[in-house]
Amino acid sequence: MVFDIGETLTSDTRYWADWASWLGVPAHTMSALVGTVLARGLDNGEAIRIVKPGCDVPAEWEARRATGHDEYLDETDLYPDVRPALQRLKDAGVWVGVAGNQNKRAGELLRGLRLPVDELATSAEWGVAKPAASFFDHISAWVPAGPDETVYVGDHPANDITPARAAGLRTAHIRRGPIGLTTAAPDADWTVNSLTELADLLTEQH
Repeated sequence: MVFDIGETLTSDTRYWADWASWLGVPAHTMSALVGTVLARGLDNGEAIRIVKPGCDVPAEWEARRATGHDEYLDETDLYPDVRPALQRLKDAGVWVGVAGNQNKRAGELLRGLRLPVDELATSAEWGVAKPAASFFDHISAWVPAGPDETVYVGDHPANDITPARAAGLRTAHIRRGPIGLTTAAPDADWTVNSLTELADLLTEQH
């Protein structure tokens, strides 16, 4: 099993609150803008450009880092069901990986949390991001099982579920976060409301 990161394992609450603080707008305004751009099918970075038109987001990250406002993750950023569910899967003998669209710093921070997983990687480390087919080719080469024995778990139907299925993987759609709750994934093998529910289903079948 391989898990997406944002809004699958980690909540984006702190991420967008930090951007709101940096850009000088209320947190609820930033959240509303993120919802607006996602509803339009745009990248969530467009929310930053609405507040700061023409913003070069990677350059803005560098400006943040230069003043000590780098990305940060700790245990409180994990959804409460994450660690218990991953541990249950490991205990059941399931190979567990984590791979999502994140930068290298996020990968370092996640490794620091010492989650009960076999491998962890980010798109920046692989040099390719979802929904590109080559991202899922990386997963197929990475996991010690065939694609039809590998489940990719994510919240985003277009970025996670559809391309994973096209790569021959099985899929589980988790209904949380703004995209997961508002966008259905009828082609997913499983649709769940929590990782606890998913672990229940898959450990029973394993």
